[in-house]
Amino acid sequence: MILLRRVIGDALRARRQGQQRTLREVSTAANVSLGYLSEIERGHKEPSSELLAAICDALGARLSELLLEVSDTVALAEQMPGVLVSMQDEPADAAAKSTNRGVRQVTSDGKVAVSVRQDSPFKATLRSTRVRPTERDRDVVCAA
Repeated sequence: MILLRRVIGDALRARRQGQQRTLREVSTAANVSLGYLSEIERGHKEPSSELLAAICDALGARLSELLLEVSDTVALAEQMPGVLVSMQDEPADAAAKSTNRGVRQVTSDGKVAVSVRQDSPFKATLRSTRVRPTERDRDVVCAA
């Protein structure tokens, strides 16, 4: 199961880090406490729509862009069967395709490459990247 708050937090963190900005800079611009913004980015807190809009504004992003990015990540994860199975339940042939311990590579229609790292039996990190990036494309990381 993918937690929406974690995908939103990862998308916000990726945008902030992509701009090489600190939590303090963004929290000040969004008028939210640094600790609360940190908890949002880590997926521990779910922001209200007003707070999410303020954070997007502080990052110079449109709310619709962020939500589209989050929606695409969730949709991609939903299409991948067995992404969140525990490592001990993973079939032997899938484990053999792993490029690293606990990491499996999955490619969707040649446009998006997805790596899945199984951090624990109940936690997986999903990283999607465009195979042929354009100026508008960004890496998206989510954990569930």
